[in-house]
Amino acid sequence: MPLPIFSSRLQSSSSSSSSSSSRSYLPRPKPRIDPSSTLIPGLSNDVARLILSFIPYPHIPRLKSTSKSWYAFLSSKTLISLRHRNSNHRLSHLLCIFPQDPSISPPFLFDPITLSWRSLPLMPCNPHVYGLCNFVAVGLGSDLYVLGGSAFDTRSYPLDRPLPSSSVFRYSFVKSAWERLSPMLSPRGSFACAAVSKDRIVVAGGGSRHSLFGAAGSRMSSVEEYDVERDEWREMHELPRFRAGCVGFVVGEEEGDREFWVMGGYGGSRTVSGVLPVDEYCKDAAVMKLNGGGEKWRLVGDMWGEGESPKLGKIVAVKSVFFMLDRDWILRYEMGSNRWVKESSVPKKDPFDKPVGFVEVNGELHVMILLDGYNLMDTRHTRQRSNAGSLMIHVYDPKKRTWRSVVAKPPFNHQLDFRTTVMCTIRL
Repeated sequence: MPLPIFSSRLQSSSSSSSSSSSRSYLPRPKPRIDPSSTLIPGLSNDVARLILSFIPYPHIPRLKSTSKSWYAFLSSKTLISLRHRNSNHRLSHLLCIFPQDPSISPPFLFDPITLSWRSLPLMPCNPHVYGLCNFVAVGLGSDLYVLGGSAFDTRSYPLDRPLPSSSVFRYSFVKSAWERLSPMLSPRGSFACAAVSKDRIVVAGGGSRHSLFGAAGSRMSSVEEYDVERDEWREMHELPRFRAGCVGFVVGEEEGDREFWVMGGYGGSRTVSGVLPVDEYCKDAAVMKLNGGGEKWRLVGDMWGEGESPKLGKIVAVKSVFFMLDRDWILRYEMGSNRWVKESSVPKKDPFDKPVGFVEVNGELHVMILLDGYNLMDTRHTRQRSNAGSLMIHVYDPKKRTWRSVVAKPPFNHQLDFRTTVMCTIRL
């Protein structure tokens, strides 16, 4: 009678697995640093800690197994504090990549210098909400913030229409944990956002729309400011008009006059033949003075010459200079003439049939192209690929006006779609 024996074994194994899964949710105690334990033989612990603090941040997890003393130090708050002390020489400029909904797919840290990767824990999950997209990620100090977005809610109708989210999460690299913060006053996705100081974040505009299907969706003009210390949001003067799908940047030094720029995006919409919705892209920018400006907005006029397309590509800022990726070209915005001019062309670029990533890291422009991957719009591929191919990164230095290229191997087990991938930078 093998069936009862099999069932009993199955029952016992399921009970053991359930007990082990329940134990896995118990918080693991933080290791303590024993002052008497030696990190590196022959060196004082102060010198050893200083040396270990120079390790590139993505390599730290694999080095924790070296010894108990290394595990304790590399898991402690002391490491982050040492790295942020004399930060000009020690902090690494890392790229945070969110391939999908961070509650179901872990975000990754990428070091463009050492080409190393490190995964981060999943964001807290809401069982009623799924498919978060169009959110914004911002690095501030040693913390990573995830704000807003559009998501599908199983409690709403219709189910195929995403709703804006007001949720805010913060990942602390000191505590190695996510925490939920006070929500925004107005739910929004596809909005402009920037850290305007060491303890303030400003969000502007936005709305809600599907991550892949253009046009349609909502638009808004509200502006809010988040106080990190108080964990509070307050309303600010609204944008001069509705704007979604926009980006935000801070211009100017922290000690002097600073401005918050909102560029790109779409304001209104129209229909072709009364059926097909089409976005009306914004040709101007809205600027708010942060220091003593009374939070009033001023409009910067049409940035496009006669006959030029008003649809903006992906925009990044290097200090106070804006750059835009327009197919094979890097364009630079000249404030004096209020025009986009050609800066340089992307070398050895594949045909423009794949989504391309564009981000600023440590004062350089990174154009990211996925190689050895199948076409994301090809429906013949029904099975999920085992890897995401290779990542070609063309790096442009605006000061030297030179290019260099590197190839990295992403650790993802799925395709990386730069149309929906969210990226930001942080220094650790």
